[in-house]
Amino acid sequence: MRNQSYLRRDVHGVLLLDKPSGLSSNSALQTVKRLYHANRAGHTGTLDPLASGMLPICLGEATKFARYLLDSDKYYQVIAKLGQRTTTSDVEGSILSERPVIFTDHMLETSLNSFRGEIEQTPPMYSAIKYQGHRLYQYARKGIHVPRKSRRIIVHKLHCINYDGDELKLEMHVSKGTYIRTIIDDLGEKLGCGAHVIYLRRLQVAHYPMDKMITLDSLQKIKDKAFLAGIVSKHDLDSLLMSIDSPAYSYPIINLLPILADHFKKGCSVRVVNSLSPGLVRVTEGNQDNFLGMAELTSDGSMFPRRLVSVIYDS
Repeated sequence: MRNQSYLRRDVHGVLLLDKPSGLSSNSALQTVKRLYHANRAGHTGTLDPLASGMLPICLGEATKFARYLLDSDKYYQVIAKLGQRTTTSDVEGSILSERPVIFTDHMLETSLNSFRGEIEQTPPMYSAIKYQGHRLYQYARKGIHVPRKSRRIIVHKLHCINYDGDELKLEMHVSKGTYIRTIIDDLGEKLGCGAHVIYLRRLQVAHYPMDKMITLDSLQKIKDKAFLAGIVSKHDLDSLLMSIDSPAYSYPIINLLPILADHFKKGCSVRVVNSLSPGLVRVTEGNQDNFLGMAELTSDGSMFPRRLVSVIYDS
């Protein structure tokens, strides 16, 4: 008979993992999936192996709504080593050039200011973006450079925390699709000395609180402590999960009475009276505000289901 401890289960929610440096996002995902014995799991945008910090892991029904986090802002802390430019724009690449670090505080501030606000950014060759069915980093490893379209990004905040010798510590608040490595590489060129990332930590994704992050080591310790106490349960980590609809937190809510909710849950459109603008909305039901899914609201008050939850809520 199969060992019960290895049986997978349906578990739903979002874990705010504090990914360690040196581990790929997929490896971190698989470890969380194993610790939770989860049937389904997915992450919301990768972190480079070099990077540490917040990596929201969606479990079960929450995976249906992970896409709504892809457009969210991110917050980072980064340390750049000045004087060296590398092939990958980080410490894992080969050195392309070495130049003396000679610039004034005024030059630094002027250069930093040129990255603030809306700017155009060309994705790096060492990235997971696809070109003709293959990842860019696959071409880069073969020494092949392919055309890349620049994209509009927003750098909401770019603050210098500390500048000491050949190391520059910055804090950033950026829009989706921003490559921190590229900003550092471009900054190094503006300063005339070159630069690359030696430390990168994602502090926050969207609205998720930093103090809710948890490391893989802490998750394992909770499991081990429960085991030593004679508690054999697959549910000992469930209290750490954020709600299923938390990836769509920024969208407005429409609450339905049970009779309309029944139609909506069957995939039928419903008419509602509200003052919201047309667009995507979160839909809940009843006094308990049980999350039902996402819908498209039209200007005439019609609401069409777009993504529904399959979870049966306890009464």
